[in-house]
Order: sequence, then C-alpha cells, then structure tokens
Amino acid sequence: PSSESSEAPAGALPLIAVVGPTASGKSELALRIASTVGGEVVNCDSLQVYRGFDIGTAKLPEPERRGIPHHLIDVLDACEVFTAGEFARRARRVIGEITLRGNSPILAGGTGFYLRSLIDGLSPGPQRDESLRARLAARERRRPGSLHRLLGRFDAATAERIHPNDVPKTMRALEIGLLSQRPASAVLAQKREALAGYRVLKIGLFPPRDGLYGRIQLRTERMFREGLLAEVESLLAGGVPADAKPFGSLGYRQ
Repeated sequence: PSSESSEAPAGALPLIAVVGPTASGKSELALRIASTVGGEVVNCDSLQVYRGFDIGTAKLPEPERRGIPHHLIDVLDACEVFTAGEFARRARRVIGEITLRGNSPILAGGTGFYLRSLIDGLSPGPQRDESLRARLAARERRRPGSLHRLLGRFDAATAERIHPNDVPKTMRALEIGLLSQRPASAVLAQKREALAGYRVLKIGLFPPRDGLYGRIQLRTERMFREGLLAEVESLLAGGVPADAKPFGSLGYRQ
C-alpha cells in the first residue's frame, strides 16, 4: 500500500480514504481501520448506491460488516440518476454527522471521480440537460464515435484526456460546452469548493498484478456461485429496464 496526506490547518479532523482497484482488499482494510479507531464506513462506489445490485457490485453483506455502520449503500432505485456532485453533497453531510457523533469517517470504494468531487470539489458547470443528452445519444447510435470526433473539433484539449470509447464522459464534456458556450476545459478550470475542516489521509492498495488478477478470477467465480445470473434475471423481471445505469457497468453489462 501507499499513502498520501493532504495539507490542512491545525485542528483539522481526520478523514481516511481507502482506494485501489477492484478486489484489492479495500472493504476489509476499511473494516479493520474502523474497528481500530472507532469509525464508520462511507461508500465511495458509484454502483453500490443502487438497491438490488448486490452480488455483481461485491457489496458487503450486512452480517459481514461486523456491526460497523455503513453509509450511502442502497440509497437509490436503479432508474434514479446519481451524479458525482450529488454524491459529494450527500457524503459531506454524512461525514459531518459521523464527526458530530465523535467517530471517524472512513471512505472506501473504487470510484475515483466521486472521491475527487468530495475532497477537491467540482467546478461550477451547467446542470444535466436530458433533451440534449437524448439528441447526443441518438447521434452516437447512428454513427458510433461521432461524439468524440465532435468534441475534438470543439475542444481538443478535453478530447485528448477522454478515451474515444468513454461515451458518458464525452457526452458530459459536449453538454458543458454546448450549454455554456465555452470549452469544457475552460469551465472545469474554474475555482472549486474543496472540502474544508478535514485532513485527508489516502491509503492506496496496489497488489502485484498477477496476484490481483487471481483475486479477480476468484471473485468472479464466487459471484456466479452466489447467484449473479439469478440476481440479473430477478432485477429484469422486477421491472428494472435493461438500459438502467447500473446495467451499463462492467460485469452486469456482459
């Protein structure tokens, strides 16, 4: 593991963030830390916020949480939109409540954008425009890759930082640019409202690649044994549409 600590004024409260790739042991380490320091875990995974998506997200079952409170898990229905900005707002409120109880907040999860939005804040930008997004999505379906090419013409700096296959990020960059009439790179460079009053200690887990691949293989096999296929069938039979956001994630999509 490696660690990184942010600069903070004297008297700042501790905030621990456990990060790393899937199957690297984040949940276990977060539990150990919470047990040691009297902490509560705050989920920082973009999929574990959804109810019903349990096995495929490697969501820690209630009996395995060792009596340690977990927050921002199972808080949304599958069709609800959840942005990094909304995560940051909810997480800041939860962290404050944990601190008021005299406990230590411990972030755990693999969604780096969520973590950055919480700690560093997000640049002010236009809200989502569903009608614009629908038009952009239709364009991408007709001509795959066209959104990224379009972004490259409007905002080459942002396009260079986004993989051509990453349609959601490409769409958001175009949305920002079209609605604000400014390149997304310029909008996102504006001042952010960083998390105040906390000294953040980031603990990163980086297992050797071969060992990590073995852990991922074992986790995948366990997911199928525990009923991943049945979980997906149940969600679809219960009315969750196949194009719901959680179904677009790695594992569920396949």
